[in-house]
Amino acid sequence: METGWMHNRRHRQVLVFFVLLSLSGAGAELGPYSTVEETERGSFVANLGKDLGLGLTEMSSRGTRIISQGNKQHLQLKVQTGDLLINEKLDREELCGPIEPCILHFQVLMEKPLEIFQAELRVIDTNDHSPVFTEKEVVLKLPENTPLGTEFPLNHAVDMDVGSNNVQNYKISPNSHFRVLTRERNDGRKYPELVLDKELDREEEPQLRLTLTALDGGSPPRSGTTQVRIEVVDSNDNAPEFEQPIYKVQIPENSPLGSLVATVSARDLDSGANGKISYTLFQPSEDISKTLEVNPMTGEIRLRKQLDFETTMSYEVDIKATDGGGLSGKCTLLLQVVDVNDNPPQVTMSALTSPIPENSPEIVVAVFSVSDPDSGNNGKTISSIQEDLPFLLKPSVKNFYTLVTERALDREAKAEYNITVTVTDMGTPRLQTEYSVTVQISDVNDNVPAFTQTSYTLFVRENNSPALHIGSVSATDRDSGTNAQVTYSLLPPQDTHLALASLVSINADNGHLFALRSLDYEALQAFEFRVGATDRGSPALSSEALVRVLVLDANDNSPFVLYPLQNGSAPCTELVPRVAEPGYLVTKVVAVDGDSGQNAWLSFQLLKATEPGLFGVWAHNGEVRTARLLSERDAAKHRLLVLVKDNGEPPRSATATLHVLLVDGFSQPYLPLPEAAPAQAQADSLTVYLVVALASVSSLFLFSVLLFVAVRLCRRNRAASVGGCSVPEGPFPGHLVDVSGTGTLSQSYQYEVCLAGASGTNEFKFLKPILPNIQDQSPVPEMKENSNFRNDFGFSIQLK
Repeated sequence: METGWMHNRRHRQVLVFFVLLSLSGAGAELGPYSTVEETERGSFVANLGKDLGLGLTEMSSRGTRIISQGNKQHLQLKVQTGDLLINEKLDREELCGPIEPCILHFQVLMEKPLEIFQAELRVIDTNDHSPVFTEKEVVLKLPENTPLGTEFPLNHAVDMDVGSNNVQNYKISPNSHFRVLTRERNDGRKYPELVLDKELDREEEPQLRLTLTALDGGSPPRSGTTQVRIEVVDSNDNAPEFEQPIYKVQIPENSPLGSLVATVSARDLDSGANGKISYTLFQPSEDISKTLEVNPMTGEIRLRKQLDFETTMSYEVDIKATDGGGLSGKCTLLLQVVDVNDNPPQVTMSALTSPIPENSPEIVVAVFSVSDPDSGNNGKTISSIQEDLPFLLKPSVKNFYTLVTERALDREAKAEYNITVTVTDMGTPRLQTEYSVTVQISDVNDNVPAFTQTSYTLFVRENNSPALHIGSVSATDRDSGTNAQVTYSLLPPQDTHLALASLVSINADNGHLFALRSLDYEALQAFEFRVGATDRGSPALSSEALVRVLVLDANDNSPFVLYPLQNGSAPCTELVPRVAEPGYLVTKVVAVDGDSGQNAWLSFQLLKATEPGLFGVWAHNGEVRTARLLSERDAAKHRLLVLVKDNGEPPRSATATLHVLLVDGFSQPYLPLPEAAPAQAQADSLTVYLVVALASVSSLFLFSVLLFVAVRLCRRNRAASVGGCSVPEGPFPGHLVDVSGTGTLSQSYQYEVCLAGASGTNEFKFLKPILPNIQDQSPVPEMKENSNFRNDFGFSIQLK
C-alpha cells in the first residue's frame, strides 16, 4: 500500500532518506576544533580562511557564514580576518550534561557558489564542580552479628564534570571497624561501599560516626563529604533477596503518566518485623527521581513524568529492598524507551533570496535544512514542493536542500510565487510539516511600449485655432515602475520638406496632439508623421506609430471666374449672329473654386440682362445660350450679369459680366450707324474679303505664338508631377491663362493650358499651376477634374 501511494502521488517530490550515522560523513568536513569551557567571549578557536584555502576578500564576497544547530549561536565568524571566535561562554555541563565527548556540530555556508562544510567543536571539560552528596547524613542499622567482609553500598556523590574531573575515589575517616571501597557501575558512575573489617559489639559501641569523602580527579582535586551514622542492632539473620537481579523493560515514550513500568519482588526468610520488606529507589539521579516512583509495599514502579525518547533513550536504576531488621538487597531496572513518531519534521531556513530578477537562468532562491529527532523510519523524511511551479528542490550535503528556479521567470506573467515546502516523515502515523516561502520577481526592462493602434487617423477642420487638441495616441508597457513609465515624442519626418515642428506638438506625458497653427486645406490637405513611445528603463526601449492628419475643407474660398476675365481690362465682347437658332451657344462662363467637395460644386444663374428672356444660363455648366429667335427689333448690344455660387454652407459667390454684340454675320465687325447704311451695303463684298484675309493672318500668327509657348512649357521639369503636357497635333495651340489670387490664395498664379485637338474631345486641360517661387509659398489647390466646359468653338475646358 505504501509503494502504491508513492507511485500514484502526482506532486513532484524529492525523496531523501538520511540516517544521521550513515550521513555523518556527507559533504566536505573541517576541523575538528576544540575549546575549553568557560572560555571568554571573543576567544580565538581557529582560522577558517586557512582551512578553507580562501583569501579574506573571497570569504566576504562568497557570503561565508556560520550555521549552528538550535536557536543559539555559540560561534561567530569574523569575515575580515577569517577567524572563528567564541560568541558566548560555553558551559559544557549545560550543553551536553554527562555525555562525553561534548561535540557541537555546525556548518560553514558559502552562498556564491553554494558550498556547505560540516564542522564540529569539542568543548573540553574543566574541573569547575565539586562532588556533592544528595544526603547530608547516611544512617545504617547493622546487626551486631554481621559477618566480617560484608559490603554495604552507599549513595554516590554527584559531580557535574565528566571524565577525570568526575568522582574518582572515596575515602572514610579513620576507624577500627570499616574501610571504604570505590566501585564502578556499568554507566561509569563510581559509588562507595563500606566493608566490615572488625566485628561489631552493640554493648561495647552501639553507634559509630564516620565522615565519607568523595574526591574527583581534577587538578587540584575537589571534594565533597557526608556523614555516615552506623547504629548497631540486634541480629537479623537473613537479608531480602530479589527474584531477578536485573529487570529489563521496554515502554513507549507516549505512555501516559501513572503507567506501570514494572513490578519488582523480593523475599526475606526472617519472620516478623525482620521479614517485612519495603522498596525504595537506590541512589537515584535527580532525573530518575522525577521520572519513576516505586510503591514501597508492592514494588510497583510507575511513571511520574512523560517520557521523551529524543531526550533520554534509556534509564538504569537500582531498587533496594530493606527488611525490618535493616538488612537490604538490591536489583537493577533497565528501562528502554521505545521511540514513537511524535515529532514532526523541522525545517530550518538558512538563506533566502527575494526578490529575484526575471529572465535570469537557474538561481538559488533558498537554502534550508530538514531534521526529525525521531529514529528509524520515524526520522526518515520526504521533501517536496507544488508541481505547478517553475522551481526545483535539490538535495545538497547531508540534510540540506536548495530551492532553485527551473527556468527563466517572467514577471509580467507572474510577479510573486508562494512556495510551500512540504516535509513528511515515514513513521506511522506520518507527520508533516509545511514551510511557506514567498518569492517576489523583480522587473527587468524587457517589454517595449505597445501602441493601442499601429496607425492613427485624425481629422481637423481648416482654419482651426492654434494649440487645438486634435487627438491622442496611447501606448502601454507591461513592465513595472520606471520601466513602465512611457514618454511620447515626435520622430523626425521622412519628408524633409514637411516642417513638422511648426504644425503639431505632442504632450510627452499623455500623448495628446495639438495643432500649433491654423491649417489651410487649400495649402495642405493631409500630412503624416511618426510618434515614438519610449520607456524609462535602462536601456530604454521604444516603439513607434504612424499618425495621419486629414484636413477637412471649410467653405472659405469664393468661386473664381476664369472666363471671361474680370480683371478690369477691356471687356471681351461675344458676337452672336442674328440668324442664330434658339439654344445657340453664345459663350461659356468658366469658374473654379479652391475648396473641395460640395464646397466646390458651382452653379450658375443669370442675375441681370439688358433684355430679359433673350438669353439663358445653364445652371450646371455655365453655358450661355439664346432662349429664342433673334429679331431686328432686339438691341444690338447686351450686357449680362452671371452669378456663380458654390454649394458650401454658407454659400459663397462671384459675378461675371458678359458683353454680347448681335451682328448680321461674322463679317460685320461693328454695328453700323443708321446714316451709313447705304454706303455699307455697297461695301459688303469688299468687307467680307478684308475680314477673311485679316482672320487668316491673325490665326496663323496666334497659332505660331501658342506653339512656341507650349513647347517651352512642356520642357519644364516641374510638369513631370502632373504627367507633362504634349504639344497638340490639332489646330489649337497652348495658351497661358493668368489668374489673380483671391480668397485664401496669396499671389498670382499662371495655369498651363493644353488643347487636345487631335483627341476628338477638343478639351482644354488646366493641368498645373506654375508658381513663381514654389519653395516659399503654400501649395495651390488643384483644379477639379469634374469641371468640364464647352463653348461654341467646339472644344471643352477641363480643369485639372
